[in-house]
Amino acid sequence: MQNRILLFIAAAALCAVPVRPAQADDTDLFLKQSPGAKNQKDLDEWRKHEDRHGLKPYPACPPGRANPADPLYRYGGSGPTSFAGPDLGMPFSVWMAKMRAQRPAVDRAARALLESRYDLTCRNESHVTMSGGKPQPIGPAARLPKGFSNWEKYAAQSPDEILKKDNFPWKPLDHPLHSTAHIVFPHEYLKVHPEHERFDVGMDIPDCFLPEFPPPLYLTTHPELGDVSRGVEITYGNYFNMFNGLLTPEQLDGLRLLVTPFQTTWFNTTEHRTTPQPSEGVSCFACHTNGHTNGAIELEPASRPNYARLRVDTPTMRGNYAELIFSSRRSIRSMDHFGEVEEYFDGDTTMLAAIGGRNLDKANTNHMGDFNAIIDFPPAPKLDILNRLIPSKASAAELRGEKLFNGKALCASCHPPVTQFTDNSMHDLHVERFYPGRPEGPIKTWPLRGIKDSPPYFHDGRLLTLEDSVEFFDVILQTHLSAPEKKDLVAYLRAL
Repeated sequence: MQNRILLFIAAAALCAVPVRPAQADDTDLFLKQSPGAKNQKDLDEWRKHEDRHGLKPYPACPPGRANPADPLYRYGGSGPTSFAGPDLGMPFSVWMAKMRAQRPAVDRAARALLESRYDLTCRNESHVTMSGGKPQPIGPAARLPKGFSNWEKYAAQSPDEILKKDNFPWKPLDHPLHSTAHIVFPHEYLKVHPEHERFDVGMDIPDCFLPEFPPPLYLTTHPELGDVSRGVEITYGNYFNMFNGLLTPEQLDGLRLLVTPFQTTWFNTTEHRTTPQPSEGVSCFACHTNGHTNGAIELEPASRPNYARLRVDTPTMRGNYAELIFSSRRSIRSMDHFGEVEEYFDGDTTMLAAIGGRNLDKANTNHMGDFNAIIDFPPAPKLDILNRLIPSKASAAELRGEKLFNGKALCASCHPPVTQFTDNSMHDLHVERFYPGRPEGPIKTWPLRGIKDSPPYFHDGRLLTLEDSVEFFDVILQTHLSAPEKKDLVAYLRAL
């Protein structure tokens, strides 16, 4: 029995490590990992030979270690372990003092990285707003690489030319403190919720590039009411009085769970935390405020080591009824399932066991899914029932943009209008064609309905404005749009 257990552990370890193509000198190593595996030394030797295709091995990343000088997309491969632990290795008072002393440098480094890539000047126009009235950020914010007078000349280059110059403006964004990671909330949110202010790191993206707070909430079951929140943030303290009489009992209970704080990594009552005082935890609506998003960032939980995890911008929950995939890089196929696996503990079951506080049964997650399923997109008065522009209501620029969207710009290839602008699939854009770094892999196609309300864009928020999104995809898809065509396309996206 003991031998069977050892064999199971060895096999699991092998499955967790990326495998390179077999070569002649691999035979003995693989034989050693078969049922006759000798010892841990053989396994360690096998792990050393993984092919990272020229990428650096990940450095050690104990909690609190500042990001390495090189961006993390320069690294690849596996880490020493999949598991974390609740022990800080020092008294909490020492940990907090150390992180507080380090935070100014961490925040400066994150801001300096952004400013090297983007012009963070907040530009907007009074008539270009989100659904709740906040001015939309106007771009592009990305800095045009040196030697180019306009974006059209830059986009005329081949991927190989851009790769050789290593001047691609929209490279992956790291978490400002990737080793500790977890949720970082926007400044506007923290003004109302100082209990979620971290002593180790702050948000790097300015509030003007983030969604409005609190955002409107629209329900498929009550379109006559418009914004049912009426400008109020929905919390555990007010949800019942706000929605009693509007929701079914199941939906009301689902909303209760969505606004209930749960213990989570770094926000809990133990010493494994980044808040000065013990924390009640965070709720789903702490990031998905009013069923939308406040722009908080996290790391996706689908991979290890921690440095390999992608930064993710909180997506909106609006229009989940139109989606068939509910995770950026994994095929989670229902809102109920998503409610079960929502990664309060970074996908680490050992941390859940150590910190505790979130064990929901099927009835609970079903109720959460019942409420999620009635969150609607914001109104789009210029669209007809098939999400086509109504000519009498649309501007000439919007109509030209719609034609580009469905034609030359190739947007509709993945974002067909009739299905709420998503093909419910995942696509690998091979963005690494344009910069030397680790492949990002396939990412879910997000719906574009109401997209004006959800800056910044792309899974990690590297596209700060809709203008950046259009410039990015013009380069990625090699569509060679003219400057006027890009303006028309942005005008159309704002009408969705």
